[in-house]
Amino acid sequence: MKPIVSIIMGSTSDLPIMEKAAEILNDFRIPFEMNALSAHRTPEEVEKFAKNTASRGIKVIIAAAGMAAHLPGVIAAMTPLPVIGVPIKASLEGLDSIFSILQMPPGIPVATVGVNAAQNAGILAAQIIATGDDAIMKEVVKYKESLKKKIVQANEELKNVKYQYKTN
Repeated sequence: MKPIVSIIMGSTSDLPIMEKAAEILNDFRIPFEMNALSAHRTPEEVEKFAKNTASRGIKVIIAAAGMAAHLPGVIAAMTPLPVIGVPIKASLEGLDSIFSILQMPPGIPVATVGVNAAQNAGILAAQIIATGDDAIMKEVVKYKESLKKKIVQANEELKNVKYQYKTN
């Protein structure tokens, strides 16, 4: 099995958050890899990784970083592939990370999800891949339908919540 999504994090301390992206990809049966690379501590390895991803068959990169969150942007600067940035709440409630990932210069886009929102990054990666893969599109559609069913079920359960002035 060859990976088509690469999950990259600046440190393994990000793993508890990034596991949510891995779980989504796993549920959608999308082969992926996970690595720790640091734009500041291992810049040569980041460059080698970024420049070789497309030739290795990777289609989407999910890159997480906290604080001075340069990893997603550095990777985006060196690959033609779509990069999804996951800002990690490491300091300043994650605002430093989100601004570092959002504020990219023209020509170097990084799709950015919310702070610690690795699950959404996994879903977005699946949706990107699904544009060219019918089997994955079916998994994405099935997942979206399950979200609707959860809300319908929640409303049914809310009918049983009783208050003196509740009208429904």
